[in-house]
Amino acid sequence: MVRRATALVLPVVTLFALVAAWYVLVRVYDVPPQVVPSPETVGSELFRLPEYLATQSWYTFREVWFGFGIAVVVGVALALAISSSHFVDQAVSPLLIGFNAIPKIAIGPMLVMWFGFGMEPKIFVVVLLCFFPIVLSTAAGLRSVPAEMIELTRSLEASRIKTFLKVRVPWALPQFFTGLKLAISLAFVGAVVGEFIGGGRDGIGYVIVSAKAQIQTGLAFAGIFLLALMSIFSYYLVIALERLLLPWARETTS
Repeated sequence: MVRRATALVLPVVTLFALVAAWYVLVRVYDVPPQVVPSPETVGSELFRLPEYLATQSWYTFREVWFGFGIAVVVGVALALAISSSHFVDQAVSPLLIGFNAIPKIAIGPMLVMWFGFGMEPKIFVVVLLCFFPIVLSTAAGLRSVPAEMIELTRSLEASRIKTFLKVRVPWALPQFFTGLKLAISLAFVGAVVGEFIGGGRDGIGYVIVSAKAQIQTGLAFAGIFLLALMSIFSYYLVIALERLLLPWARETTS
């Protein structure tokens, strides 16, 4: 109980300390609001345009979860193929590593040309950023089952399907969720990068870019704050799912 209360209180205390330091530094050094706005300026922007910011946040939130869901489905399927076949592993893994090294912003203009200025190119960027950690962590988890455990299932004459469901999947789930937690954080980066380069007038990325162009730094910071808030919320959603499916992982994630 004490550990849970501490886990809840410490981030709040840290946040208040950071905001207080931000407020003091802006006041002491008389920083122009066009450079770094004060906390109250950011707060006033949040309350000045609640409907607009809520609409744009919801747009980005949908991009993230659509792309994240696609990345999970495709990533898990490929991880299953890689972990099950040495041939597939040798054929695909070097290509994945090379493709992951390509800066995603470099293919942004092509995505706009292929998909237009709608939500599709942004979702595609999210998928690209989420895909690699999901594949890597899931494949590693599926391969991490000790050989003795597999030999034991064979001695019990368990079928391959039963061995997979009862041994490999439970063994891989902790690493799978590690990949998910990394991927959901990267998903918001991908969504905003997609909004930066994908055109259109929707999403928190557009709010930040347009506010910067109009020297509305307070509004840009408000967009960054909302982006961080959505990212934290989504991260803890993944943790909640992990704790639901893996009760024994509660101690390691708390």
